Amino acid sequence: MTTLNLDDFSDLIERPDGGVRRDAEERRGRLGVPPGALGRLDELAEWLAAAQGRVPVKPIERPRVVLFAADHGIAAGGVSARPAGGAHELVRAVLDGTSPVSILAERFGAGVRVIDAGLDCDPQLLPEEVVRHRVRRGSGRIDVEDALTAEEAEAALRLGIRIADEEADSGTDLVVLGDLSVGGTTVAATLVAALCGTDASVVTGRGGRPIDDLAWMRKCAAIRDSLRRARPVLGDQTALLAAVGGADVAAITGFLLQSAVRRTPVILDGIVSAACGLVAQRAAFRAPDWWLAGQSSGEPGQAKALDRMALNPVLDHGVTVGEGTGALLALPLVQAAAALAAELPETSSGETPTDQKTD
Repeated sequence: MTTLNLDDFSDLIERPDGGVRRDAEERRGRLGVPPGALGRLDELAEWLAAAQGRVPVKPIERPRVVLFAADHGIAAGGVSARPAGGAHELVRAVLDGTSPVSILAERFGAGVRVIDAGLDCDPQLLPEEVVRHRVRRGSGRIDVEDALTAEEAEAALRLGIRIADEEADSGTDLVVLGDLSVGGTTVAATLVAALCGTDASVVTGRGGRPIDDLAWMRKCAAIRDSLRRARPVLGDQTALLAAVGGADVAAITGFLLQSAVRRTPVILDGIVSAACGLVAQRAAFRAPDWWLAGQSSGEPGQAKALDRMALNPVLDHGVTVGEGTGALLALPLVQAAAALAAELPETSSGETPTDQKTD
């Protein structure tokens, strides 16, 4: 097997079709509803049309929630409100249908797929279709050691690439991307700080289950120590993911890159998927054009990452539960935008939308 070079994705990824987007804008001007009256729904529909390469845009028929799961060794440093090694409980709740993302996915008609990239639990606790992808059990504590070996980092990247291909081949037309992890926001904040050149305090948030002030200080210190290990390998994305990433983070990065290659639009969730997006953007600058920021989670690191990628969140409802829930809430809006763009009638010849009565 040849060594994976993420820089190769720069040549493989093209932007969504700009000509199609202009056609979508022109068609929007001929619809019976005045331009601007639908707010951001117009922008969402045009983004989707460009990703699909067609006008009118096709309705979203096969959305899928894809969740990568792992435990991070840094959680042992008291940086999370959840116990270290407890991510399998989050996975079990999703599989049992008792988590917010499971309930909403069923309501919205989206399938849910969970991939164990690096959970720290006995594989027998979870179904075979979940654990069979595992790269390793847990990860190293990134403030004092590498999260992964170079070989494990590449294996995780290839895992994400493979899952993206499977989703594209199965007909998935929109992915809602999230993570199920303990310690993941610390890892993600480290990556954001390293790639944006900021101090740890700028990106340290409270996490999905909010931590107290003492835990926040421990988290900030852990990120600062991890940054010292990240900066020497900033020029090599795979080495960076091995040093201060994790199996789920590397897999999500690979997934994002290959989804862009396969022209599959993706809705990002919180700081973990945003941090992976930053790494992927380093490898292929066009890749973020295929992604939509589903929500603002309130994590300062996420805001920093989205700003760097020029992605404007669709929602800002203060949802911090993670697990793809905030991104999933944006799905009905994207579906509504596609439906309106495809089904609203065009005005008759010579009539402009502003000629129509709205009362």
